[in-house]
Amino acid sequence: MPANVTINRDRLLDTFLTLVQIDSPSKEEDAIIRHLADRLTALGLTAHRDDAGNLIARLDGSGQPLLLNAHVDTVGQDRGIRPVVENGIVRTDGTTILGGDDKSGVAIILEVLQLLRERGLSHPPLEIALTVSEEIGLVGSKALDMAQFRARQALVLDSGGPIGNFVISTPSQDVLHAVIHGKAAHAGVNPEEGISAIVVASEAITNMPLGRIDEETTANVGLIKGGTAVNIVPDQAELHGEARSRNEDKLAAQVRTMTGALEGAAALYGAKVEVEITRSFSAYTLGEGSPLVQRAVGAAERLGLTPALIPSGGGSDANVFNAGGLAALVLSTGMKDVHTPQETIAVDDMVRSAELVLAIVQ
Repeated sequence: MPANVTINRDRLLDTFLTLVQIDSPSKEEDAIIRHLADRLTALGLTAHRDDAGNLIARLDGSGQPLLLNAHVDTVGQDRGIRPVVENGIVRTDGTTILGGDDKSGVAIILEVLQLLRERGLSHPPLEIALTVSEEIGLVGSKALDMAQFRARQALVLDSGGPIGNFVISTPSQDVLHAVIHGKAAHAGVNPEEGISAIVVASEAITNMPLGRIDEETTANVGLIKGGTAVNIVPDQAELHGEARSRNEDKLAAQVRTMTGALEGAAALYGAKVEVEITRSFSAYTLGEGSPLVQRAVGAAERLGLTPALIPSGGGSDANVFNAGGLAALVLSTGMKDVHTPQETIAVDDMVRSAELVLAIVQ
């Protein structure tokens, strides 16, 4: 990056604070998409919304095109966000999340575009994909028409950790939905004639290995519901869970174990169970010799950063891009404790991330 080009720290912070105060839970992104469309158009980009609600924009340049991506939706306690800035750290007022995941990425992309335009810096053709409903299963990116992109490389600004961390490997995720059918009975008069679907679910969960299975594999049951009243033996219960692994054989084995626990518990109590497994996203690995990885590492080193190529247990729009034949690398924006009221981000980290993106772009 040329020595005379510096990130406008105050403008970047102001953009971020503006974005996090626009409510945008998954499936409710209209307001922020309209705001961003106006900003991109004002910068001279052509922008449009696709049928899924994603915002796609383009900026002409010279050379091989590059795609920049972040998602605009948030998840958790994400309405009425009121950010607080203290000693260079942005946090919440303690009642909501902050929304750095992933509005820090959006803000950084806007700042880089602003610098390119106002300084007249040379750059390749840039394609921008600001996606919706990422937090509920990469819904927006899955709906993208991949044929519309000329770029064969993408930067995805959607990770935490030190600036210079690059996610080069992520897992596949399978989502499990089970419905357990028991038998209703009066809980005080004839409970022995009932079959509690909740008891069956509890038995099954007890027999599932969950949490950290190994260095590549995790599993979780995140939602469970059932029953209609405290004096009725519940005849139905539902649970939603997931398993992830960077190893497909391990993932298949974990899913079989979870399904087997449900079927075994149902048989033990004389209940029935229906299990549906859905692939949410598939794993990818970018080799150290990948041109995109080398390009990013070289830019980080020129800025005096210490690049680190790391695996992740999370998924992002990068999974969809890589599955579609577009090499995508995930960069850190410095976000911490995302999806919680304890979430923070350092302004300096956003500045460094923007510097890195600009260096890779150039």
